[in-house]
Amino acid sequence: MTQHTDLPSELLPTTVREFFATHVVRDADTASSFLTEDAVVVDQDETFRGREEVHAFLRDAGSEFEYTTEQIGAHRVDDAHWVVTVRLEGTFPGGIAELDYRFALRDDLIAELVIANHPA
Repeated sequence: MTQHTDLPSELLPTTVREFFATHVVRDADTASSFLTEDAVVVDQDETFRGREEVHAFLRDAGSEFEYTTEQIGAHRVDDAHWVVTVRLEGTFPGGIAELDYRFALRDDLIAELVIANHPA
């Protein structure tokens, strides 16, 4: 059964919460430790496969911009799927973006992460 409710951060799975906390401060080494070896990340139609390739993406993504990240929503889809919605504000084109981070977990690690624009 799908359950769509806004959750405070502390009710997210530890893996999602800790990944996100390290990702926001651009700590790619620690963020990568929450991934499966065969993790897949899709960001704006680009796909990164495997922990090494995803680590490079996490290290480099958005590094040319200054921005802040604020969690504005979260919900549980099912036991293995969670969505965290964030608002970015910064020096990138457009200056403001709302993104959904869609997590798929396997064995308490992130097997897949899809980053996409939050529907208006």
